Amino acid sequence: MNGYQTILCEKQNKIGVVKLNRPQALNALNSTLLRELMDALAVLDEDTEVRAIVIAGSERAFAAGADIREMAEASALEMFFQDMIGQFDRIRQIHKPIIAAVSGWCLGGGCELALSCDMIVASETARFGQPEVTIGVMPGAGGTQRLIRAVGKAIAMEMILNNRLLTAQEALHHGLVNRVVPPEEVLPTALKLAEEIANRAPLAVRLAKEAILYAEESFLSQGLLYERRMFYFLFNSEDQKEGMRAFLEKRSPTWKGQ
Repeated sequence: MNGYQTILCEKQNKIGVVKLNRPQALNALNSTLLRELMDALAVLDEDTEVRAIVIAGSERAFAAGADIREMAEASALEMFFQDMIGQFDRIRQIHKPIIAAVSGWCLGGGCELALSCDMIVASETARFGQPEVTIGVMPGAGGTQRLIRAVGKAIAMEMILNNRLLTAQEALHHGLVNRVVPPEEVLPTALKLAEEIANRAPLAVRLAKEAILYAEESFLSQGLLYERRMFYFLFNSEDQKEGMRAFLEKRSPTWKGQ
């Protein structure tokens, strides 16, 4: 997968790997990077060989925020019609699990990108923050909405209103990340987690992810009904028959994603 200017994209067996690649700008998210990232995610999502996706930055920075040079002098109307933030909506349309491998700075739009992923593996050096108020704006790509769901109101308020940074261990304690590992193990750990998920029943993984995301935006009664319907629906799949037969026959299942 070539032809990108600001990202590197490859397949490793069943895993799609996208690396943000603007090292001179600490992977700051400009319009080109966001467009290329979302396009790459869509391509990997359509690839039947890929069953999970990892997004990574560099050891120094996952992404240090949005590219301020691109927006410093923009008007409200210019920002509205360019709608760079609208690119983030495309992540919600990706069916396959997305794991963020975060090392170093993960700030502003970078933090919002990580929050948009399904899981986060963090380096011991990772620092999470939403410093937008220090430059006269506020989070605009989901920070005020997703962060509170991850860490609670009090910590989200302090991070957003007073530029508090969370260390990796604090992020783990508050439920923002799945695990914390040494810097050299971040990408290998994220890839291992992705590989484990990729070896599960693909259709079941897809519908389970959708049900979990649905839970964030619905009342409990609605979520329970949605979950139940997806559960019943899976009994129409070949993978359900294969998985249960393999269990009863004490063998490993062979998944078809059907």
